[in-house]
Amino acid sequence: MENDSKAGIWNLTEGNSYKPDPQATEVTLQRYQRIAPFYDLMELLPERLYRPWREHLWSLVEGLEVLEVGVGTGRNVEFYPEGKHITAIDLASGMLDRAVQRAKALGKKVDLRLMDVQSLEFPDATFDTAVATCVFCSVPDAVLGLRELRRVTKPGGLVLLLQHVRSESPVLGRLMDLLNPLVVRMMGANINRRTPEDVRQAGLFVEEVKSFGMGDVFKLIIARR
Repeated sequence: MENDSKAGIWNLTEGNSYKPDPQATEVTLQRYQRIAPFYDLMELLPERLYRPWREHLWSLVEGLEVLEVGVGTGRNVEFYPEGKHITAIDLASGMLDRAVQRAKALGKKVDLRLMDVQSLEFPDATFDTAVATCVFCSVPDAVLGLRELRRVTKPGGLVLLLQHVRSESPVLGRLMDLLNPLVVRMMGANINRRTPEDVRQAGLFVEEVKSFGMGDVFKLIIARR
């Protein structure tokens, strides 16, 4: 089974600090560089489901300083609330270039940066809210990335996630496990992660998990530091 959720490595030279696996991160980077020109087309059908939930997600944002991780081609930019200072990052420059173009076309002011969520270049407690949509399915070490979100979010700050997860149905869940290696190679995303559990493991307090769409695969996760 191809699932990179435990892809981190122990760096014994830096006080046993948990660090991203550079090889796994590079593989992910190259996948998204490769599909960046076609990504919006590939996501055309799923976007019909996600679009209203993106809008709802951004309506929940609190505070002035907001971070979006995995901005991708900028699908969320049109829903950014007015009056916020929004910083958005992505691992792949090819994806980020398209987000820049989309922000300009929409007249949105965004601080767009090339960065890895597993190793954020921000001080502790910088942001009031952190947001991600369909990101932690493809982060090599999801828990490490979520720990970084916790670190850069202010105490009591909000973490909002839209994510597809492994179904709890024995049949569908097993099918997702079997298909996962193929989907990862084609799309870069794991379809069998248990993101609510990863959020808790990262030390965040889960306030609510809502299902949307069909079955129990698509989730809105509301958590706090």
